Amino acid sequence: MPEVATRIVVGVDDDFRVRESIESLVESGGYAALVFSSAEEFLQSGALAGTICLITDARMPGMDGIELQRRVRLKGPELPVIFISAHYDEETRQRALDGGAVAFLYKPFDAAELLGTIKAALNHSREAK
Repeated sequence: MPEVATRIVVGVDDDFRVRESIESLVESGGYAALVFSSAEEFLQSGALAGTICLITDARMPGMDGIELQRRVRLKGPELPVIFISAHYDEETRQRALDGGAVAFLYKPFDAAELLGTIKAALNHSREAK
């Protein structure tokens, strides 16, 4: 298995264009980025140990973002999780936030808003330690 960089922002989305956008945006903000096409791919990659922030789609084939957040929280309860979704579903939004998500943004997301959310989440995470 290839060695994974530490301190990375991870994006998980089944849409290639969204993954590409997340990767470019995160890197433009000065962070290392890794993107995955599914929750399962991310969990099997070994990248969780170096992840400082997780951006995930709420709805994906296979494991959805809510279940991914639940599993990630078992291993790293302090990891900031940001949800993005094209679906205006208040129940899913509330479940994500109740599960500890720092934000729930809708697609198409505003680049400055997502970068600001990442920065705020990381600053809050550092202050909590």
